[in-house]
Parts: sequence; structure tokens; C-alpha cells
Amino acid sequence: MSSAIEPAVIEPGTVVLVGGGPGDPELITVAGMRALLGADVILYDRLAPTALLDGLDAECVNVGKIPRGAHTPQETTNQMLIDYARDGKRVVRFKGGDSFVFGRGGEEAIALAEAGVPVKVIPGVTSSVAAPELAGIPVTHRGLSQGVTIVAGHVRPDDERCTVNWSALAKTNTTIVILMGVKYLPDIVKKLLDSGLAPDTPAAVVSSAATDKQHTLRARVDEIVNVATREAVTPPSITIIGAVAGLDLKI
Repeated sequence: MSSAIEPAVIEPGTVVLVGGGPGDPELITVAGMRALLGADVILYDRLAPTALLDGLDAECVNVGKIPRGAHTPQETTNQMLIDYARDGKRVVRFKGGDSFVFGRGGEEAIALAEAGVPVKVIPGVTSSVAAPELAGIPVTHRGLSQGVTIVAGHVRPDDERCTVNWSALAKTNTTIVILMGVKYLPDIVKKLLDSGLAPDTPAAVVSSAATDKQHTLRARVDEIVNVATREAVTPPSITIIGAVAGLDLKI
């Protein structure tokens, strides 16, 4: 891909937030690839399509976070971006999906702006839509769902830190897309069912979307936890709950 694309002209001291898409390196935007080619330094996440970094002249720095494992604190990443920019580097912050959908891109943009560092944003294809789509599940569909809510599932519903109104979501009759929800899927499903979600509501779990390991599980919502447990589902996985999860477009 890179041989046919010209590098972007990035002003020294600028940080570009680049969303790399849901997994497949070919799903990055042309603008995103141009930014990678024009960078002096690239700070990348665990879920970014790192195959795109092969052969680049830039210094590539892993600042990813592994669930319940090694990670670079967000404050450290923010400061690294600032320091590289102040050194006159052309900096790319490279993430999976889209930087502003559970990617902490907003936090980084604020930190950079407060430090007086110019910031540009290149949107990416978010996995919250791409993963269901690649599994043959549209997140909206005429006659089935007129809306979609994208939520993070990394906090247990009864945890005081949880700000998701799961009880309200159970009554919306729209699609629910849950990111980072593998660990607490049993708690989330129980909360939704206790809040009135019909037990026979279709559900699906898409794992490792847009890679050669992509796998999709489908079941009623009251059975999806048992199915996911039996199949030993692990992150990165996205859960879709709603009538659209019963569709299979044979893609």
C-alpha cells in the first residue's frame, strides 16, 4: 500500500491522532497511511494494525495497554507526545479503530492543547460498527432497529464507577454494541434481563474482527454467556444485542 501513497506533509512539532481501523491493515484510510509515512515518531497501541509500521523510517514506540497486564499509563503517553512534539518531531499517535471511540483521543487532544502543541485528527473505521458489519450484522436495519448505542463494558454494572444506564438500555428497543465487555458479560446480561430485556432477544459476539482469526457466536441473549464461556471467548471481542443480531447477511 505505502509504495503508491505519498507521505503527508506534517509540520514539525505537530501531533496527528490517527485511527487505524478495526484490524485489517487495508482498512486504514489513505489519509491515515499518509500520516504514518510522514511521521518521525509513531506511538502505537496494542490493537493498532502494526503491520503497517514495517519498513517505515519513523521511530515506533509501543505505548499499548494489555487488559490486566503490562501497560503504559495514559499520563505517561500524554507527556511523551508533548515531549516529542517540543523536540520538533512530526508525531503520529496510532490507535486501533477510531481515536475518539474509547480510544482516549479526546484526553490526549486536551493534554496537547493545554501544552500548546498543535493537534490534527484523522478518523478511523471504528470497530463498534465494522465488527458487526464484517459478521453480517448491520447495527441499524429498517423495520428492526432505528438506533444504536455504543457502550463500554469494562466496569461491572453494579460498580459505583459505572455510568452506563443499563436499565434504560434494556427498554430502548434499539441495538446495543458493547466494547471491552468480555470479563463482565455475565453481569451485563443479567442486568439487562433483570431490567426487562426479552430473554429471546438475539445476541452475537464477534471476536478478533477484521483479522484471519475473526469468529462470530450467535445465541439468544439469555444463552449468549453460556455459549461465550463454552467457546472460551477472549478480548478483543464485541457484543451485539438486539433484533439485528438475528440477521445474517451471508457476507
